[in-house]
Amino acid sequence: MADPVTILSLATATPPFVVAQADALAVARDVLAGGFKDFERMTSVFTTAGIANRQLARPVDWYREPHDFTERTAVYLETALDLFVAAAQSALDEAGLAASDIDTIVTVSSTGIATPSLEARAMGRMGFRTDVARVPVFGLGCAGGVTGLSLSAKLAQCTPGSVVLFVTVELCSLAFRTDRVDKADIISTALFGDGAAACILKVGDEGFVSISGAAEKTWPDTLDIMGWKIEPNGLGVVLNRAIPVFARQNMAQAMAEMLAPQGLVVADIDRFICHPGGAKVVDAVELALSLNQGSLDHERAVLRDHGNMSAPTALFVLDRVRQAGLPPLSVLTALGPGFTTSTVTLRHAA
Repeated sequence: MADPVTILSLATATPPFVVAQADALAVARDVLAGGFKDFERMTSVFTTAGIANRQLARPVDWYREPHDFTERTAVYLETALDLFVAAAQSALDEAGLAASDIDTIVTVSSTGIATPSLEARAMGRMGFRTDVARVPVFGLGCAGGVTGLSLSAKLAQCTPGSVVLFVTVELCSLAFRTDRVDKADIISTALFGDGAAACILKVGDEGFVSISGAAEKTWPDTLDIMGWKIEPNGLGVVLNRAIPVFARQNMAQAMAEMLAPQGLVVADIDRFICHPGGAKVVDAVELALSLNQGSLDHERAVLRDHGNMSAPTALFVLDRVRQAGLPPLSVLTALGPGFTTSTVTLRHAA
């Protein structure tokens, strides 16, 4: 049997501008209420989201003014690059490696456009080799942290001995819009924050956890559940309020189908490590997988402290579970546009 891919290190990063949920509501009320007659009726989403603070790419007052796609892209390129470098360097430091040791870089981001992509822009600052393989991935949304980790593991397995750096960066706050208001805009304003995470992977036994399997399931005819609309002033959020109901009704069967080829069932898993899309989504996943109410405690803690950062969020949760002590068998999972669920099975010598 081939040696497994292991995760050598895991690091996270957030931008410096912190907004309390009460202040986010105040800004949303000032900017959005005039364009949406039922705004006050929907403000409960700010108090029920389970969020205390979030980190943003810009100071909160920046979001009070309109910004076109060119301005948003400039902020994305600057801040996403800074977060890429911060997370990647921390992961390298933890692994005891230099940037020149990296053979492949997988970059996942869906909240901005960068061509050349972020890892190319980081080469001069970090010292990656000129022959490093670059794999930028766009469009995975909230599932990107898990799917990107799975892809990185597969690339490491293809060339044993190679070192793969996986970085995911999302600046969800740049989708905050003042020129249009609908229910999805209000919900996203109450949920989303900005952040980044990075992992280093390699075949061998020196990592803190090994990857023993991965799977995805995409449901047909679900394109309208989550994603982006491309509009003149930027990306417009597509976010269906039925996501918690969908998760509650479909996650159990999907998880069973994804685990079966690995010879596993849901009851075998010691800990599900879940992307906390929102408080109601976390509740729905607990119900769907027959978990004890409140068992997804690290998920709720990440949501409370950072909001939903899209793709990096699942890795923030993994980092907290790691610090608390990984169980022998866990599954990292996330839901994202497609509509898709993605999993990575983790084994730890507890």
